[in-house]
Amino acid sequence: MNAIAPFEGIGASVKRKEDLRFLSGRGRYTDDMNRPGQTHAVFLRSPHPHARIDAVDSAAARAMPGVVAIFTGADIKASGIGGLPCGWGVKNKDGTPMAEPAHPVLAHERVRHVGDPVAMVIAETRAQAKDAAEAIMVSYTPLGSVATVTAAVAPGATEVHEGVAANTSFDWHIGDKAITDAAFAGAAHTVSFDLVNNRLVPNAMEPRAAIGEFDPTNDEYTLYTTSQNPHVIRLLMGAFVLNIPESRLRVVAPDVGGGFGSKIFHYAEEAAVTWAAPRVKRPVKWTCDRTEAFISDAHGRDHVSHAELALDKDGKFLGLRVQTLANMGAYLSTFAPAVPTYLYATLLAGCYATPTIYAEVKGVFTNTVAVDAYRGAGRPEATFLIERLVDVAAKATGIDRIELRRRNFIPADAFPYQTPVALEYDSGDYQSTLDMALAASDWAGFEARRSAAAAKGKLRGIGISTYVEACGIAPSHVVGQLGARAGLYEVANIRVHPTGSITVFTGTHSHGQGHETTFAQLIADRMGVPMNQIDVVHGDTSRIPFGMGTYGSRSLAVGGSAMVKAMDKIVLKGRKIAAHLLEASLEDIEFEGGKFRVAGTDREKTLTEISLAAYVPHNYPIDELEPGLEETAFYDPKNFTYPAGAHVCEVEIDPATGQTEVIAFTAVDDVGRVINPMIVEGQVQGGVAQGIGQALLEHAVYDAEGQLLSGSLMDYTMPRADDLPNVAVSHHTTLCTHNPLGVKGCGEVGAIGSPPAVINAVVDALRDYDVTHINMPATPPKLWGIINAARPALAAE
Repeated sequence: MNAIAPFEGIGASVKRKEDLRFLSGRGRYTDDMNRPGQTHAVFLRSPHPHARIDAVDSAAARAMPGVVAIFTGADIKASGIGGLPCGWGVKNKDGTPMAEPAHPVLAHERVRHVGDPVAMVIAETRAQAKDAAEAIMVSYTPLGSVATVTAAVAPGATEVHEGVAANTSFDWHIGDKAITDAAFAGAAHTVSFDLVNNRLVPNAMEPRAAIGEFDPTNDEYTLYTTSQNPHVIRLLMGAFVLNIPESRLRVVAPDVGGGFGSKIFHYAEEAAVTWAAPRVKRPVKWTCDRTEAFISDAHGRDHVSHAELALDKDGKFLGLRVQTLANMGAYLSTFAPAVPTYLYATLLAGCYATPTIYAEVKGVFTNTVAVDAYRGAGRPEATFLIERLVDVAAKATGIDRIELRRRNFIPADAFPYQTPVALEYDSGDYQSTLDMALAASDWAGFEARRSAAAAKGKLRGIGISTYVEACGIAPSHVVGQLGARAGLYEVANIRVHPTGSITVFTGTHSHGQGHETTFAQLIADRMGVPMNQIDVVHGDTSRIPFGMGTYGSRSLAVGGSAMVKAMDKIVLKGRKIAAHLLEASLEDIEFEGGKFRVAGTDREKTLTEISLAAYVPHNYPIDELEPGLEETAFYDPKNFTYPAGAHVCEVEIDPATGQTEVIAFTAVDDVGRVINPMIVEGQVQGGVAQGIGQALLEHAVYDAEGQLLSGSLMDYTMPRADDLPNVAVSHHTTLCTHNPLGVKGCGEVGAIGSPPAVINAVVDALRDYDVTHINMPATPPKLWGIINAARPALAAE
């Protein structure tokens, strides 16, 4: 593909088109929208982690000023609508389906976590709705509760859902147990450790919001919502919850201020406001506040695992065994079962040629907020386990941690490489990526920096993480066999207007990634049209043919590939028109730089001339072609894409306080072809910030009964600017072999590679304190306790 200008084509760091409206306050977010005659909804939520609802008395609340209506779980049940569906089913080891208990829109008879919605109050103003919600009297009988996976699977534990034995939704496995056990039996070395991947709260900048609207003149519903995939919401809510034909349900996701996975899912509030709108005969608007988000937005991570690695006498990996308890929370969220199974265990090979792997995963219900995909979704959990385990193995065997990685990397000439856990990697060069990271981080000079820090009384450490992940989740026929209840293709519609400007309609959705710029660059590069004449439209099911949204770094790999297919159709039709106008054969017409040319001559027509001829067909091959210049294409990938990389982190710990400072961070990533380096760099830096947050600061903590202790930004420690270093980002590129762009995806690599790099650095800084592993987050009190507990022993030496 040839760029039309050095500052706009593929590979150019074009400034983001969309930022002008964001920075000038002209963004249009759901809460900015106010529909004529709208009312305001507030949800009364359970204060109990587990309780029986004995009675809901709303009489006093209904009489309060401004109250329009109050609905409870009994009202929802009486209306006959369905519960919230799970979009991915997995099977147990014995082939039986997972336990999939009902997830009501409003809790009925029983609440199962703090924040479970019990009633919806609709009033003229939000303040009036909040006042009325506080006046509702709910009689509860508290029940026993379980807040952690270990408590939930313990003998005699309270059942979160009646009849779900041991609170286990699924007991799943992958790999060959017998072969893996045999590898361990013949190993020269085995190492093992236990780890926790801490629970996180996504905390997107824009809280969730929804407006439900009903037009009785045409019997049509509209939902405005903060969603990463409006078509999926329309499908799930229309077909499985509200029983509304898709032709009469429009879902609009306007500007969305961040998602990180938390806005993929279909939430109860979306269904509730849409259901309520025709009942109150007015639009119903709900906007989440930050405290409410902590107990209503799906959380991320929360795994407890035991990992074992078998090695031969030379340090070559022979086998890996993993057992994981994955917290599902109180209900199965939209894609929750896929995260700890097919998005986690299938990545346990990492960058390494491990001959055999066996993993067992139990999805466990607890009396906590539902857990689902969060930036990386399963791949950060897998990478953290592998990369910590490799460092543990290096220490146990006495083999240098870099050398141990090198000995076990999949060779660059081994691709395509079939892993023992289902996936086949198509391309990569892990040795070269590692070399670049070591050079860029000055790994060789670290010991001098460690000594200099020690002279100042600081403990300095360096850590590395080499990772591979899977993006562009697909193909549909494969994921369908694995339990996905939707296709995972993408759709693009490209409309060339009569005067040559272009509108692109994409089924992906932008919520901060810069799609309006990147996609415009892609179109400009192929079609030869300046970017200021290209519009990218997304987020409205009434304007887009269909689409599966944005998550799993799929936008370019899947959505961009659909655009390439649509552009190929446009160019082919344009060549046919040009052949007619230029009185040449189709085979002689070339297209480049926005011009159709007869090969070997100066006879040509511009795209504008061709598009005008298509819409004003006075001289046109009318018997062969329809008028107009617009094409739609669907793209269903042949495989996942496999970004990879090496991240190096350098930290200093103050032994007097346990405070950790990230001194330097280097990220070298292979994300395939880079369309816009500036945007990729920003994506990587943002992911690294979230990874550092998980490693050092963030943790959603419940007490033993299920009360969320870190339920606000005063208690849940988000990273600030002064917690983060300048992140040095560079790329080593191997192209994806099975999509037309050669792209792999960049949106999650920072959050995947960084947590183990940080913790490996922290453990390295504490090498004199006999530390093998530290669970995230490595907070100052935790590190201070380790240092002070070891001081008497060190003094005795």
